[in-house]
Amino acid sequence: MYVVSVEFRVDSEHVDAFREAMHRQAENSLDLEPGCRYFDVAEDPHDPTLFFLYELYEDETAFRKHLDSNHFQNFSETVSPWVKSKLTKTLVRTWPPEGH
Repeated sequence: MYVVSVEFRVDSEHVDAFREAMHRQAENSLDLEPGCRYFDVAEDPHDPTLFFLYELYEDETAFRKHLDSNHFQNFSETVSPWVKSKLTKTLVRTWPPEGH
């Protein structure tokens, strides 16, 4: 299995729109990608601008297909202006760690 976790911090005025788009993205990933096994969206109960994703894929190839999918590309283009920060690629955690 291939695990990815990502944190987003979103502009406060876009929290509701981001939440809706993120949940739609999770549903699309699960419905349209056979290699996506789990996609959970969590929100910090004390900070509504902080979102955490936990994604589980069959393998790295399935995750790469996710990144190349039309629904992911559309999602990314839509939410990018709303995102204040996102962990950089080097901080995206994968399991097993890359290179192992």
